[in-house]
Order: sequence, then C-alpha cells, then structure tokens
Amino acid sequence: MSEYEAVRDHVVLHDRTPEQYYQRILVVSAFGGVTDGLLECKRTGAPGVYATYADSEDDSAWEQTLDNVCNYMAQINEDMFGKTPERALADSFLQDRIAGIRDCLHHLRQVCAFGQFQLAEQLQTIRELLAAMGEAHSAHNMVLYLRQSGVNAVLMDLTGWRTDDALPLDDVLKQALDHIDLSTQLPVVTGYAHCQEGLMSRFDRGYSEMTFSRLAVLSGAREAIIHKEFHLSSADPRLVGKDKVVPIGRTNYDVTDQLSNLGMEAIHPQAAKGLRQQGIPLRVRNTFEPDHEGTLITTDYRSPSPCVEMVAGRRNIFAVELFDQDMVGRVSHYAECFTDELDGMRLNLVSKDMNANTLTYYISGNRKAVRTLVGALQRRFEQAEINAHKVSVVSAVGSDMSIPGLLARSVAALNKANVPVRAVHQSLRAVEMQFIVDDQYYEQAVVSLHNELVQTDAETVAMSVA
Repeated sequence: MSEYEAVRDHVVLHDRTPEQYYQRILVVSAFGGVTDGLLECKRTGAPGVYATYADSEDDSAWEQTLDNVCNYMAQINEDMFGKTPERALADSFLQDRIAGIRDCLHHLRQVCAFGQFQLAEQLQTIRELLAAMGEAHSAHNMVLYLRQSGVNAVLMDLTGWRTDDALPLDDVLKQALDHIDLSTQLPVVTGYAHCQEGLMSRFDRGYSEMTFSRLAVLSGAREAIIHKEFHLSSADPRLVGKDKVVPIGRTNYDVTDQLSNLGMEAIHPQAAKGLRQQGIPLRVRNTFEPDHEGTLITTDYRSPSPCVEMVAGRRNIFAVELFDQDMVGRVSHYAECFTDELDGMRLNLVSKDMNANTLTYYISGNRKAVRTLVGALQRRFEQAEINAHKVSVVSAVGSDMSIPGLLARSVAALNKANVPVRAVHQSLRAVEMQFIVDDQYYEQAVVSLHNELVQTDAETVAMSVA
C-alpha cells in the first residue's frame, strides 16, 4: 500500500476505460510500517502503541508512541496529497480517529484503577482497536486518491468505529454490500472487520485475508486476486538470485497450505477454505508487473508431469525433543500432553516426528516461550530427557511430486553442498518433502535444492524442447 501510485496505476486504472473501473472490490491493508507502530514490529518485536500501553503504567510512554505513529501517518498524507484539498480531508480523518483512540485508552486506564476491572481482560479489544486504525487510514486515503483520478471510489469502513454491536462477519459484510452499487462504485474496504468472531484473536495480523475471502464468496466473485510486491516464485530471489527463480504459473490450494505452514502465506488456509468450497480461483499477481498473469491457484490443478514447483523454508525453528523410556506403547498419551502444553503459548507447530520412545516437535516462536514449554513438559514427565535445538526447515513443494528417486537426488544435492541433514519428512500425499538442517545451513540448503530440483529440471526441459 505504500506504493500507492502503483496500486492506482497498475491495479485500478491499468488499461481500463472508466466503465471498467467497477464490478470490483478493493480490500486494503495498512501502509507499510503503520501496523508495526500501532502494535509491535513484526520482524524485530520492537514495541508499538499496544505493547507500550500493555506493559507500562506511565501514560507518557504510550502517548509518545501514539504521537510518533500519528506523525508518520500524517507524513504519508502529505506525500500522497501535497497541498491539494484532499490533504485537509485526510488529516481531519486521521486526527479525529487518533483523538478518539487516545480518549478511549485514557478512560480505560481510569476505569481499571478500580479493582473490579482488569486491564488484561481488555487487551485484545485494544489490539483490535489499534490495528483497525491502520486499515481505516489507508482505505480513506485511497478513496480520496482514486477520486482525484476520476474513479467513483467509496469507503467501506468495517472497523466498527463508534458502533455498539458486533455482528457475525458474514452479516457485517452483507450489510455493507447492500449499500454499494458495484456497477458504478468501487468500494475500498478496510482489511480489518469488527465482528463477533474476533478475527484478530483467531488470525492475529492475517485478518485481512479473511475479510478478502468472505467478500469474494458473498459477492459471487469470478476471481479473487492478491496483489503483492513480488511474484509467487520457485524460491526466494534474494537467496537464489533473480535470474534463477521463475514465477509459478499454476498451482493448487494444497500447495498454498504447505506454504502457509512455512510462514510464507499466499493466503491463510481458513481464508482459502471458502474460495475452495465455492470454486473461486485465486490469482497472486506482482503489483509492479501488471501485464504478467501471475500465479493462478485452483482446487483441481495438478502439474502436467510430476515436478517440484518451489523450494521454500523457515528459519529460527526450535526442535523440542522429548525422550522417555516409558513412552514405548504410550506415544499417543505423550503426544496429547505435548499438544496440550502448546495450546495457549502462542507457539506454532510446523512439523513433528516420533519413534518408539522419542517425540520431536518443530515449533516456531520466541526462545522465552520455548523455554516455558520445556519447563512445563519437564514437570509433566519428570524422568524424561527434554532438549531444544535451533534448526531450520527447508521444503520442496509441488502439486504432484511423485518422482522416482526424488529423495535420493535431494539428499545427494545437500551432501554435495556440505549441508548435514538432521531429519527428513516425506508424506504419501507427495506435495511436500521437508529437510531439517541446522540454522546456519539454511541458505545453502535452499540454493542447493533449488539448483537440483527446479533449475536443473527446467534446463533439461528447455534443452529437450530445443
């Protein structure tokens, strides 16, 4: 969204007549860095307004952070609108919302000064209130920006600002759609939607994909399109090289689920569910290459011949290994207890393996939470030996990888690159093959597997065609 000129020129206006601007719905996220400032930095964990408010009893700390975010958003307004009349409208909207949030947080502090009210019980609501501010700001700005270009854009504000009741998500969306004429209006929709389900409590910062998905289903969309700053490619070009990766032209929702598990979401699995059920294809396009068709994702697609479509991975995974001689014949009991301890710790299970007396769970999360998990498991199983190791997961992914000798080729390629393999997972479904490696070998593993399984095969096909 920070590349608002590209969004306007490549997503909305691109090669279209004024009549073709419509029959579409534009769901937007916040401008880059805004949600980080309102909540916490997604990459580093640096505290934003939410984290500062939750952890500090001094009002000056969170107010200063809120002022910093407000100034940053005001700068975006200036960059977008300069000295045009739209600048005053954008600033007025921003100041009104920020003032409302400030008053709300102040009053909540005062209420919680009484022992009957606990701040901790309101933190999730505060998180949603702050996150919604980012989408409201970007959606309102984009409406003003598109109107400057002659587009009849209208704001579909789903944030629940100053509303009393929370309805089910589908009801919220249906009511909003009832007020829109898609033949003559282009609704710009806030990615956050205030509803009974509490999207943020379930999906955290992935809530906009649920709004996007349900709008596509309820409006009977012909196609759902996600615009990103890059193509869905065969590997990370920053690791493998831009000249060696290739955009994936077609794949299926099964592959997107595997990518989601690796933290590389094309779309959240729960958001994809509605699209799959309604038979709505999903397209992932590069905002900066508007003439490229991007990647089309459908339910029934299988590659014409078995192949690896992508090599992806996830760093900073913790392998939590539980060994207990008493586990023999009782693995399911240990697994159930392990899973119980994971719940509520904000740790995500990426993969797992087991044998007669050992369970290993590969988990994404911070080190402090992993230590808490290890301590809880040790209290449950006092005689067990429990260790945590930092590792990475590297996966070969494809809609059909039923290739004889694929595992042997992969291991040989990793061995040639001097990458020790700690564990291997290959399922009967033949859509993913995982390799667990020590964290320092992650980049070598991605490059070597991509060279062997994607690039070499692509060059072989090119030579045979020639």
